[in-house]
Amino acid sequence: MDAVRVALLREVLAGTEWPGATRRFAGALRGSVVSYGGGLLLVGTAEYEPWHLAAHLVDEAAWSGTPELSPTLVRHGAPPSAPAHLAVGLGRVSAARRGETVLVVSPSAPGDALLERVHDARRAGARVLALDAGDRELGAMAHESLVVPQDTDLDLDTVQHLVSAAAGENALPEPRGRRRLRDRLARLADHLTAPPPERW
Repeated sequence: MDAVRVALLREVLAGTEWPGATRRFAGALRGSVVSYGGGLLLVGTAEYEPWHLAAHLVDEAAWSGTPELSPTLVRHGAPPSAPAHLAVGLGRVSAARRGETVLVVSPSAPGDALLERVHDARRAGARVLALDAGDRELGAMAHESLVVPQDTDLDLDTVQHLVSAAAGENALPEPRGRRRLRDRLARLADHLTAPPPERW
């Protein structure tokens, strides 16, 4: 979904809780990964893998100059022949530690196997975020959650578009302290290679 469609969707949803709720959740996501320098694990359920959200976050990471938003997609049953970046299994969630963020996307009950691994990650200091239908156990483990009830007019896929777009927006203040030289050079290169503004 491109920026124009997201803007139109936000306009349609103006006056509802969704624009603000998705921006708050996206801010928590961005703040979590940027403050620790990355380490975003994205995991769904055995029945639902959030491929679409993974792709949008990769795009937003590139467009916003925030590489920390680019996730590692964790899969429940990756075939042995899958390329390395598509063969990350659930054990990676259990191995998550302080400084990493686990984002769980779950349109239905996440299942005991996933909940156990998310619990392990949280105990080890990882930050847990949940985008789900309101599972109590997952909600109790999550530091931040955004619930999309199944009986609402909005579906989980649409909410994921809003969250990913908001995560890529430069709405958060710059972190305190000195920026790294590489960051300053990257911003300068972006500025110098940007096309000139159109003149009417």
